[in-house]
Amino acid sequence: MSGAMKFSGYLKVRIGEAVGLQPTRWSLRHSLFRKGHQLLDPYVTVSVDQVRVGQTSTKQKTNKPTYNEEFSATVTDGHQIELSVFHDTPIGYDDFVANCTLHFQDLLRSAAPSDTFEGWVSTGPEERPGELLWE
Repeated sequence: MSGAMKFSGYLKVRIGEAVGLQPTRWSLRHSLFRKGHQLLDPYVTVSVDQVRVGQTSTKQKTNKPTYNEEFSATVTDGHQIELSVFHDTPIGYDDFVANCTLHFQDLLRSAAPSDTFEGWVSTGPEERPGELLWE
């Protein structure tokens, strides 16, 4: 990745809301989902270069959770931010729902370093669209 812009400094991310989250095929294996109750208990994790720097609270039984939670981290030579949505399961591993990756290079190119970035990012493949508002 020579030549790629890296980010060093103070990062602040606010997770606003998510819309259009869909249960995964994996979560649909549960009988409770088969009855048509396609609601998730979602939470969002924030990672920088695979290191988790934040996790929202879990919202119960919703596919359009609102969080408005803020996370901050000091980043050195950061390449990317990854936002992931998980379904909180009562036992075992939580179900992965969707994720998206934001490259610091693209963010830095589009604004001055002091700017706030805000936007909707698509978190799923075409057949399972979901959007997450971040800032």
